[in-house]
Amino acid sequence: MIGRLSGILGDKNPPQIVLDCHGVGYEVDVPMSTFYNLPAPGEKLTLLTHMVVREDAQLLYGFATHDERNAFRQLIKISGIGPRMALSVLSGMAVAELAQAITLQEAGRLVKVPGIGKKTAERLLLELKGKLGVDMGLPVNLASDAQADILQALVALGYSDKEAALALKALPDSVGVSEGIKLALKALAK
Repeated sequence: MIGRLSGILGDKNPPQIVLDCHGVGYEVDVPMSTFYNLPAPGEKLTLLTHMVVREDAQLLYGFATHDERNAFRQLIKISGIGPRMALSVLSGMAVAELAQAITLQEAGRLVKVPGIGKKTAERLLLELKGKLGVDMGLPVNLASDAQADILQALVALGYSDKEAALALKALPDSVGVSEGIKLALKALAK
């Protein structure tokens, strides 16, 4: 298996890049989260990789972080989720957002990813429960069901996960759902 590649970044054509390692150009598919953080062509780059060997192809998938690669590996273990769909999930949401959606059992956030329907989202939530979030260091530690409900309400109102999480941090731990939503909306309006 090829676990890591270091070389010079060649071509960038989303979602694929070419990484030149001592004269050998490796075609590597990367999620958009990694793609957006790539250096300019001609600069040095190191990627963690996962190799998939099929009857008709040998494919390399590259990741900027261990968390991305671990999430990818957890995703492809699920029946019906192949490497392309796993890459799509990681391109559609950050690993921390995926872990949070799984911890909170929010199928609605997964359905927003192209190629993920309601049944697939529910299967992902079921299969990944306890596998992501614990290892991935969930960024928002929700102290209560009320905070989870407030976060979900803010996301449903159209705020990004980051904005909702920041507004939630400013709230007292013992706040109720309706009062918490009001306070969070006031904080977000500033």
